[in-house]
Amino acid sequence: MLQAQRLVLIDALMDRGQSQVRTLLLVLAGSMVLTLSAKVQVPFYPVPMTLQTLVVLLIGVAFGWRMGFATVLAYLAQGAMGLPVFAGTPEKGLGLLYMAGPTGGYLVGFALAAAVTGWLAERGLDRSAIGTAVAMVAGNVVIYACGLVWLSNFVGMEKAVAFGMTPFLFGDLVKVALATATLPMLWKFVNRHQL
Repeated sequence: MLQAQRLVLIDALMDRGQSQVRTLLLVLAGSMVLTLSAKVQVPFYPVPMTLQTLVVLLIGVAFGWRMGFATVLAYLAQGAMGLPVFAGTPEKGLGLLYMAGPTGGYLVGFALAAAVTGWLAERGLDRSAIGTAVAMVAGNVVIYACGLVWLSNFVGMEKAVAFGMTPFLFGDLVKVALATATLPMLWKFVNRHQL
């Protein structure tokens, strides 16, 4: 017997109807929030931190794997069309040229990470602190794996790890902690108000 798919956070917070208009609006809203998260830099050590990876993972968790993946693909499509949606754009280039650059692997990783965290959320992992931490770490691993493999083509793996992962680990730990503290509380709130 097939197990019924669990609700993800967006289904619990909004009308459960699956209209195409609702889905399209959520995908566009998610891609706009992702753009904003790429543009805001928080002073942090050892490098300034954007909230981009946190938003990517939360989109997956909140929307589920299909809509989370579609949202990040919409964001990537906007960037491919030359819209300045990525961190460092337009200063560092636009469109496909930017996407083919050293950070292109991380962008691919964003879409895959949203799918992974969404899939895990559909299995209820975002409802407990430990499960949320597992989902967030899994998403980060996907982002780093894709990003480092691509970046290593430009600078070699040792430098890719030194410059493309190590300076960001502490910030990612903070983001995982933030999600781990927040998501289970949101679920408790939702469950309490649905009774």
